[in-house]
Amino acid sequence: MTLEQINSMEQPEFVESLGGIFEHSPWVAEGAYSERPFESVQQLHDTMVETARKADRSQVLALLRAHPDLATRLQVTPLSAAEQHGAGLDRLTPEEFKQLTKLNAAYTDKFQFPFILAVRGKNKDDIIKAIRERVDRSLQEEWDQALQEIGKITRFRLEDLLAEE
Repeated sequence: MTLEQINSMEQPEFVESLGGIFEHSPWVAEGAYSERPFESVQQLHDTMVETARKADRSQVLALLRAHPDLATRLQVTPLSAAEQHGAGLDRLTPEEFKQLTKLNAAYTDKFQFPFILAVRGKNKDDIIKAIRERVDRSLQEEWDQALQEIGKITRFRLEDLLAEE
């Protein structure tokens, strides 16, 4: 898919093509559609991120909560599964799985949304270290960090989608 193709799409096709970039949140693509044409992938991504950030707090919270816990054995989207596989989260030892499950629960209990991290280029030790550090932060710090991580995740996803020619 190319940027030119994206710019020429009608809204249903645009949302169908880009709606999965933000986890279970096609409303982000719907909101970005009216800003076409995009002159670059960066502009498209920036517009989508800004659409998400400007949404009301309950909608942003739903976006945060749409992300799966890392390393759970629950069903995740194919994009999330591939990202977690790349970080080795599908190959944890029973002890590592138990540790990450416990850390995920503590994080979610505190912040009321799951721990979100762009795992591309990271390994399971990096991820465990990050969740240990971040669980001690304030809600506002983690809210901001989670949105930054979503920005990284969605940038990777958008680049991957547009590289599929």
